[in-house]
Amino acid sequence: MTSVTGGPTLSINSSYIESEAIVSPSQSTTTATGGTGGLVDVAVHSIHLMATGSRAEFDPLYHPEAVDHENRVQPPSSRVAGAAGFWSTAQWLRAAFEGLHYEIHHTVASGELVAVDSSMIGTHTAPIAFYADDGSIDSVFPPTGRAFTMSQSHWFRVRDGRITEHWADRDDLGTARQLGWIPPTPAYLLRMAVAKRRVKRSYAQGKAPTTPTE
Repeated sequence: MTSVTGGPTLSINSSYIESEAIVSPSQSTTTATGGTGGLVDVAVHSIHLMATGSRAEFDPLYHPEAVDHENRVQPPSSRVAGAAGFWSTAQWLRAAFEGLHYEIHHTVASGELVAVDSSMIGTHTAPIAFYADDGSIDSVFPPTGRAFTMSQSHWFRVRDGRITEHWADRDDLGTARQLGWIPPTPAYLLRMAVAKRRVKRSYAQGKAPTTPTE
């Protein structure tokens, strides 16, 4: 599970509820205007764009120096500032998970911060690679054909209508169990080893695919 340690602090208490906005998904639109409702709109819209948005739609949502604090295991191309990094993350997810989409359950905003309680839903239909700190391939999970629903909370800092920082907390362990990644069978471990060799070979040949082909 990804931790938000070192990330923003957003406390919820009675005085907070009286002075700040708690917005349900039905109250949120995609208008990036002022006020806490506008901050929520930006955050929620950015989540949905990860599944279906075009490259051009990413640019207005992210500050050129926007930082994704959750890109440590993602492709090196996602470890750059601004919309380009978030776009790379979207391509990485879409390549592996068919029918990718998000459900928004709750949102809360305070000052520049927005927290979103959500689920990511899809089916694992293509290999997905995870990366080490130095950008090398750490592990590759071949497709299992299983559907999953991953519980996620996303935290955003929004300034002047654009995202400047992103943190997340995800149920990686529960999702791995849904997808059949753990506990791995001997046959699946063999498939993982073969997939990892193939993607490494692609890199050695000067190719850098978002996710390997099996």
